[in-house]
Amino acid sequence: MEQVLQVLEKYARQNNIPVLLDDSAKFLANFVEKKQFLDILEIGTAVGYSGSIMLLASKNAYLTTIEKNEESFNKAINTFHSLGLNNRVTQVLGDGLEQINKLKVENKKYDLIFLDGPKGQYIYYYPVLLKMLLPGGCLLVDNVLFKGLVRSNEDVGHKKRAMVTKLRKFLSEIETRQDLKTTIHEIGDGIAEIYLK
Repeated sequence: MEQVLQVLEKYARQNNIPVLLDDSAKFLANFVEKKQFLDILEIGTAVGYSGSIMLLASKNAYLTTIEKNEESFNKAINTFHSLGLNNRVTQVLGDGLEQINKLKVENKKYDLIFLDGPKGQYIYYYPVLLKMLLPGGCLLVDNVLFKGLVRSNEDVGHKKRAMVTKLRKFLSEIETRQDLKTTIHEIGDGIAEIYLK
C-alpha cells in the first residue's frame, strides 16, 4: 500500500496535480489514526491520495469525497480500487459548493471534514461545512498559509493577490470567531484545525 501511495504521489507531482506535501500527509495520517474518525467528508479528491491516507489510517472510516475535475475523479476511482478501499468510498463528481449544499439538505453529518479545494473559496465553504459537523467534529483545512504568502508582508503579485486576500480574510474570521477553537499548524502549506465550541 505504501508503494501504491508513493507511485500515486509521483504521478501527481509529474502531472501538476495538487496533492498533499509530505509533512502535511504525515500530519493527516497521524491525526486521523489518533482520532479514528468514522464519517469523513473531503472536498478536493484530486487523484485519491489524501482520501486513501485517511481511510488507511482509520480502518472503520467511510469517506465521501467531492471532485470537480473528471480526469482526476476517474484516476481516483482506480486509486481506491487498487488499494482495496472502494467499498468505503462514495465519490461525487461536481462543484464542491453545489455538492455540499446538496448533502446539507440531506442533513448529512461528519466527524471530520477535510477541505482541500479551491483556496480562494474557503471563505464561502467553511460556514456551510461547520453546520455539517457532528458534535465534537473537526474541520481540517489545507493550504491556509499558501506558500507563506498569507502571513507575509511581501508583494504578492497580481495573479495571486485575490486568492491571498481571501485566505487572509478566512484566517482572520476563523481565528477571531468566539464560537470556534482554531489551531493553525505551520507545517506543509499550513493546516487549520477548527472545532465548534
